[in-house]
Formats: sequence, structure tokens, C-alpha cells
Amino acid sequence: MPALTQSNPKYRKHRASGQAVVTLDGRDHYLGPHGTKTSWTEYDRLIALWLANGRHLPQADSDLTIVEMLAAFRRHAKRHYRRDGQPTATIRNIDDSIRRLKLLFGRERVREFGPLKLQALQAVLSKSLARRTVNDRIGWIKLIFRWAVSQEMAPPSLAHALNTVRGLQRGRTEARETEPVRPVDDATIDATLAHLPTVVADMVRFQRLTGCRPSEVCILRPSDLDRSADVWLYRPSAHKTQHLGRERIIFVGPQAQSVLRPYLLRNSAANCFSPQESERKRLAKMRAARKTPVQPSQQDRRKRKPKLQPTECYNKTTYRRAVVRACEKAGIAAWSPNRLRHTAATKIRQRFGLEAAQVCLGHSRADVTQVYAERDAGLGITVARQIG
Repeated sequence: MPALTQSNPKYRKHRASGQAVVTLDGRDHYLGPHGTKTSWTEYDRLIALWLANGRHLPQADSDLTIVEMLAAFRRHAKRHYRRDGQPTATIRNIDDSIRRLKLLFGRERVREFGPLKLQALQAVLSKSLARRTVNDRIGWIKLIFRWAVSQEMAPPSLAHALNTVRGLQRGRTEARETEPVRPVDDATIDATLAHLPTVVADMVRFQRLTGCRPSEVCILRPSDLDRSADVWLYRPSAHKTQHLGRERIIFVGPQAQSVLRPYLLRNSAANCFSPQESERKRLAKMRAARKTPVQPSQQDRRKRKPKLQPTECYNKTTYRRAVVRACEKAGIAAWSPNRLRHTAATKIRQRFGLEAAQVCLGHSRADVTQVYAERDAGLGITVARQIG
């Protein structure tokens, strides 16, 4: 019976005993008489178990330490949390979540961990992190232990026991509270636009009109647009809920289409909003505003091997950084592009209702949309004026 892949440890014969043997994790495992069907079946079982656990055999829960369990989970996470062949930001969230766990309890056995120690970790995190951040990190730790149970690295009762630890509640903890994310008002957006590069300013305008996520405006390409009707449909090549099998459609109306049209005359697979293009436009604008003639020695002053070069595509970080710099130039409080989604949601809800905002933002539940869309206090005032 052939091995599952060429890179798998080999099925070999142990000459002294006549048994089949395979070496996994530096240890020989005897499979039965060499060449028999029974030995091949045992070989396949061990290899399948070895592969399922990230090319390591699961360790018995009686002697496995938390550090070893976390190392195994991280190997699994690096394979599982990927998009287009690249690790997602989830890996960073996992590392942030397990850092303090490793420091406090890393050398202890997995079977010795329990609800009281998880609550102790929760209390330690509460001293430096916001309440919601603490709850997020404790949630990741619970997930890691559930995974360990599924891999037979931890006793089944441990996952249930840890789930009895409740998240921190507002007003009942020392952890600080964060301010809710609010929409950006039009005056602030307009003041910022005046100091943004042309390309980034158009990204802000497009997001303001459509309510898409910052990551979705960054990866926009002409090939992702269905322009067969008066309202264009933008289907991002990647989006937040893609792993759940959900489709994401962003509706692009006439105003947003006007913003996009100058960026569509390019290769259909190229990004519409490119830092390289933005830098070329910035340099051209500076040169056009120059009042003295360009000297021969100043024709091309680019470095031969610059350490940093503009990329072909913005990401959430570079997009936000450009907006923050513009806010500093404008002398106003910095804001994040994600707040534009809240701005669009609030306007849509005020004019067309909660269900319309839910559809435009791509939420599966209305209660999620309510986080983004501010309630219209004016409607309550009108009702009170008439019947109150």
C-alpha cells in the first residue's frame, strides 16, 4: 500500500525483529510483521494522525504542557487561517491572546488548567486592556482549548469547564471602557479631503458613498465590477465573511461610479487605487507647481535601491495612515476609514430604514447593523411632538 505523500516518513523493515517500523517525532513505532496488511493499516493510521496534527503525533493529555499545546495550535492556525496563500490578521490576534497565558501558566500541564486560572488571567488582562479586548482574548483562549480537546490533547471536560467563565460585564469590572465607534461628520471628512492625495481622496469618497469596508475599497479591480445595469455591482475578491460561504455585493450608484470611472481604464486585474499611481501624481503635482526651472542634475533624483517603495495596492494600515496624516495637516482630530462605514450606515438608515442599511452593509443580522447605524433622534422628537 503506497504512502499518502512522498514526503511522509518511510515504512521500513526492522531487521532484528522482522517488524515494520516508522519513525515519527524522533521515535520508532512498530507496526506488526513487515509486509502484512495489518502493518500497512497501522502505518496509514499513524501517518493520517500525524498529518492531521500538523506533522506531529498528539501527546497524551497527562504530560502535555500549555506551551506545547499552544505551539501545536499555532502550527494549525498558520495552515488554517489563510487567504490567497497568505496568513490572515487572525494570526496576530492569536499571538496577542496567548502571550500572557504562556507567561503565567506556560509550564503547567494542560490538565491542570481550569476556570479559576482562566479567571486569574482575565483579572491580569483587565489591568491593562479594555473590557471588550479582554473578552475577545479570553474567547480565543477558550477556542484554543476546545481545539486541544478535539485533538485529544486535553480532557473533554476541560472545554466545558472553561465555558462556564463569563465575559466581563460593563460596570462590573476594573477594565476600562472604550468609546463606541461613531460616524464621521461631513465637515470633518471635507476638511480631511483637502489634504489627501488624489487617489486616497477618491477612496474616501467611494467608501463614504457605498459603505464598504476599508479592505474592500483597497482591493477594488475593474474585473470585480458588474457594469451591465445602471447600478454597478462590486463583488470583492476577498471579504470578511468569505470563509462562511456568504456572498458580498456592494452597490455602486451614479455618484460612486463617477468617482471610479477615471480608474477603470487599466488592466482589468490591476488595482484601481494604487500607491504607485498616487506617488506619481503627487510628484507630477509638485513639479507643476515648481516656480524655478528643473536643473539637469535634478531630472532624476531617485535612489537606486530605496528601502521603501510604493506598492501596487493599499491595505488597511497604509490607507488609515494616509488619512491620519491628512488630519494632522488639517489640524483636526484623527479618524479611521472604518468610521466611514458608520457614516454611510447612519445616512442609509435615516432615509431608507434599518433593513436597507443591513442590505447595503452586507450584514446577515439587523442587530449587527444597529452597531454601525446611529439611531435617528429626530424621528423620536417628531413622534413625541405629535403624540407625547
